[in-house]
Amino acid sequence: MPGLIRGVARTAAIAGTATAVSNRVSRRQAGRWAAQAEPEPQYAAPPPAPAYAPPPAPATPDMDEKLAQLAQLGALRDSGVLSDTEFEVQKNRILTS
Repeated sequence: MPGLIRGVARTAAIAGTATAVSNRVSRRQAGRWAAQAEPEPQYAAPPPAPAYAPPPAPATPDMDEKLAQLAQLGALRDSGVLSDTEFEVQKNRILTS
């Protein structure tokens, strides 16, 4: 008799677990199907942006000006007015401008 009760209890536990899992899967699938069945919300298109002219590009110094500035900078370094670190900082500023 104890073996029979144990077998029935095990079957009931397995059946209960299977039922719970099946119900959860069914609810999840129904939720997904309902979400797919809903139409996409239709939004009005935003009004077109006002047309305006972009700002003019900043004037970039040509290469001759940069070379002249670098020559003056080198002369200041050679005469001792600028240290090597100050020279490098100014040189990078000129080259990146």
